Amino acid sequence: MQQPVEDMATTKARLKELIVSHLSLVNVTPDQIKDDAPLFGEGLGLDSLDAVELVVMLQRHYGISVEDSEVGRRIFASVNALAEYVQANRTK
Repeated sequence: MQQPVEDMATTKARLKELIVSHLSLVNVTPDQIKDDAPLFGEGLGLDSLDAVELVVMLQRHYGISVEDSEVGRRIFASVNALAEYVQANRTK
């Protein structure tokens, strides 16, 4: 059975919740993550180990595989980029 399609705002909110819970971010709440802020480096401050966790999260929750590091770099740029990718590629 096909999952109902979420609107973009719902997808972004869910991704923020998943990022905080999967990465065990203790000093960050989902509402503190800006849609257009970088997830890595100066933005949220995630690192390469967090990237691996994000890939696992996408596979588990959305059925999305990220095989290419270049694709990963592009889709993990911000919540906006990640939500667009999820909306276009989700299988769950």
